[in-house]
Order: sequence, then C-alpha cells, then structure tokens
Amino acid sequence: MILTNVSKNFGQKEVLKGLDLTLEEGKITAVLGESGAGKTTLLRILAGLLSYGGEVDGTGGRSPKRREGCSYLFQDCMLLPNLTAEGNCKFVLPANLWDGIRPMLARVGLGGRENAYPRELSGGERQRVAIARAFLFPHDLLLMDEPFSSLDLAIKRSLIALVYELWREKGSTVVFVTHDVREAVLLSHRALVLKGGTIALDLPISAPLPRDFLSPPEEEKLLMQALL
Repeated sequence: MILTNVSKNFGQKEVLKGLDLTLEEGKITAVLGESGAGKTTLLRILAGLLSYGGEVDGTGGRSPKRREGCSYLFQDCMLLPNLTAEGNCKFVLPANLWDGIRPMLARVGLGGRENAYPRELSGGERQRVAIARAFLFPHDLLLMDEPFSSLDLAIKRSLIALVYELWREKGSTVVFVTHDVREAVLLSHRALVLKGGTIALDLPISAPLPRDFLSPPEEEKLLMQALL
C-alpha cells in the first residue's frame, strides 16, 4: 500500500501533512504518537472512511469508499449488546463462513461461551470475541486501533501472543495504532512515530517474532526517546 502526499484537515486544524509512506504487504506496522497526532485518522483513511488529500494506491480521496478486504479491530470491542458472542460474529460475516465461527471462538479461548452476551463476558473475553471476528472477516488488510489498551498486563500479554499466532497463519498486512511502546516492539516489524502530522521516526524492528514480553528489542529505547 502506497500513500502519496496524504493530508487531512478538520476545519482549520491540519492533522496529517503530506504523508509519503509505503506499507509492506504481509507485515505489521505500529503507529505511535501523542493524542491528536493523527493515528486514528490515518487508520480511517486506510479503511476508506474519510476523505483526504493526496493518493492511496494511486487513488484520490475526495469521495472515499470503504476499502474491500479490510478488517478493523477496535479498542472498545464494538460488540452489539443484544447479540451473543457467536451472533456478533455472524452479524459481520456472510452465511457461508458461519461454520468457522465456533472453531475460531474456541481457538481464542471462548469454547463453551458462544452463547454468552457481552454483559456476561469479562473485558478480556469481549476483546477475544472482537479478535475472532476481525480475523474471521475476509481481509488482506487488518487495522487495529489500540486493541489492548484497556486490559491488565497478564491479559494483554496473552492477547498479543494470540494476535501474533493468528496473523502468522493469515499473513495479512496489519497497521496497528498504540500508545504503548512495549506493545509496538513486541508485535511489529516497523514502528512509525507521528508528530505534528508528519512521520518523525520510521524505525524497522529487526528482532525475530515472536518476542519476549520481558526482554523487548533494543528499538524500544529509540521509540521512547522519539515520543518524549
């Protein structure tokens, strides 16, 4: 995916300023930055949900159109409260894929909880439903917007490992917004730091995946410095 001179204004506020960026297929790219740096705006442009200046893959964004083959994993799960775990997955999937829902829910640790409603699930379980749904949805691009931020450390570690395993099998391109440097270096091949609407740092992370939560790559220090 190639972004050429991509910009976005909200009124008088210029959120993104002429970004030139190539996202490598089949890799995980983390995007970090302070609040208002344009991280979520970038995801929404990639998803085809916002108009923008410039081009994405040679197409202008004056009249955005939802991107085909794009799946989205949100911070707050976005589960419908009146549907079960299985029902939330069925809601976004074509009927010919429904047979894969229960095996996937079992895969993410929710075997036997398929008929539970969101109110009956813990925060970590709700996010497991959202992860299952995101990976079940047919896609070649997965956008993740701070999916682990509201979770405690133990659950965060297990879900990062789960997302890595599912990504390895799927091999999709992932763009992953986070405010947590440790999450970024554990799960990505490359980390971008947005500041003032531009890319302040573009850092490859060379350590092989998966990575040890307690022994993160050396790039963590460089990212910390760039965010100060």
